[in-house]
Amino acid sequence: MTPPLGDIAHIGHAQLFTPDLDASVGFFTDYLGLTVNGQDGDTVRLRTFDDYEHHSLVLTAREQPGLGRLALRTSSEEALHRRVEAIEAAGGTGKWVEDEPGIGRLYVTTDPDGHEHALYWESEHYRAPEEVRPALKNQPQAKPNRGVGVRRLDHINFLAADVLANAEFQQNVLGARPTEQIRLDSGRIAARWLTYTNKSYDVVYTSDRTGSTGRLHHIAFATDTREDILRAADLAIDSRVFIETGPHKHAIQQTFFLYVYEPGGNRIELCNPLTRLVLAPDWPLITWTEQERKKGQAWGLQTIESFHTHGTPPVV
Repeated sequence: MTPPLGDIAHIGHAQLFTPDLDASVGFFTDYLGLTVNGQDGDTVRLRTFDDYEHHSLVLTAREQPGLGRLALRTSSEEALHRRVEAIEAAGGTGKWVEDEPGIGRLYVTTDPDGHEHALYWESEHYRAPEEVRPALKNQPQAKPNRGVGVRRLDHINFLAADVLANAEFQQNVLGARPTEQIRLDSGRIAARWLTYTNKSYDVVYTSDRTGSTGRLHHIAFATDTREDILRAADLAIDSRVFIETGPHKHAIQQTFFLYVYEPGGNRIELCNPLTRLVLAPDWPLITWTEQERKKGQAWGLQTIESFHTHGTPPVV
């Protein structure tokens, strides 16, 4: 039985591993416009300007790029314990840690594919220092005067050996709603988009053709407008940021997008999904066929069949 909606309030932050910490920090601050909000050894925490919490992104130095932790804030202390009970009732395991500044206890577990998830409730609201204090009191931080100026961490796309098993973990254990999916001619689910809120999607699982587990496809940051995506493309070529594909419009979810790589080797999407909400409580799951998917994106751009983020992107 699907748990009641609302126990997961939203994505809190994501952690990325990078073999070039300094260059990755430079990408997220100079190109995307995030602000550093603390460093602990080989871990740097950064925030988008419209995030009310301590940080939106954690960068940690490692030999290979990839995903560390996805942190999810619950809607209450009671909701946190309901989800922990649901995880353990479903046969999952986890542990309580307190290792993030600005955040209380986190319950750390994994999805069936091995992606680390951390659930928490206690969170300290960000108080901007004078140099980034906003003019408007209903905004946590002044808009950045550099780079793209992304507003928030928007969603995460996991690679998975078994899309359906992982999507059902999100649905049946964490309480996400599925909104769209791809079903191949064989009947296998190749991708599924899910939401914790009334955004059209917060998490995605995409089939990993290598058969590997626990890997990342991309994380995405939201911009204010489509024009910001076009500006991001111009900034990318001037900043020697590698563009993989776009700007263009996805057919699935209708997101206007640009895919780039940060210097550590992680794929980053810039997206403008702000106008599309799922308001119907009985939203039907939209299924795209293999033939429909082969038509490419909304305006005909062919989908890049890339299923990994490891390795160095081309130099431009």
